[in-house]
Amino acid sequence: MRIDRVEASRHKRGRVLVFLEDGACLKITEQELLDFGLRAGDELDEGTLGRLKEAAGVSNVKAMAADLIGKRAMSRAGLEKKLKEKGASEEEARYAAEWLEAIGAIDDGDYAALLVRHCAQLGYGPARIRDKLYEKGVPRELWDEALEQAPDNGGQIDRFLAGRLRGRAPDEKEKKRLTDALLRRGFSWGDVRAAWNRLGAAVEED
Repeated sequence: MRIDRVEASRHKRGRVLVFLEDGACLKITEQELLDFGLRAGDELDEGTLGRLKEAAGVSNVKAMAADLIGKRAMSRAGLEKKLKEKGASEEEARYAAEWLEAIGAIDDGDYAALLVRHCAQLGYGPARIRDKLYEKGVPRELWDEALEQAPDNGGQIDRFLAGRLRGRAPDEKEKKRLTDALLRRGFSWGDVRAAWNRLGAAVEED
């Protein structure tokens, strides 16, 4: 297969476009251009073309991965899942994630702590936060350390109730409504009951 022309991409810095005589266009990096010594007019045998296409695929997935984590933080598992959804093979997704992990661009421990702080700011309790850690693909062995980043459960519940009641004494219907809301947010029944006791408004479990 003959190379028709080689051009630098006008849209992505460091990207090189290799146009083949059959109309195909391979997107590679400058490093691969040097590694393969590509020039317009070169004839590529089947083996070289196969290796070049494989290298081009890896480069595209790495660029996609870097673009994804540049937009928002995510776990390694979450990144691999997103890459596969966008067409990368399992091997390509794993390689790209390993590369970003090796250069420190992704770190599951840091991401877990960030996610816990974010969920706590949204008013979530431990159970809801654990659901989020699971959903985002954070390894379980990192959960306990990350959860240490969350504020005290009692303090969060007290602030929630104070904001809703604004000094009023709640009736039983309102106590149940606010209790249910706190349980949905992931706080334990014991912590919620203790908070009501601190307000002098004891509640009983249904």
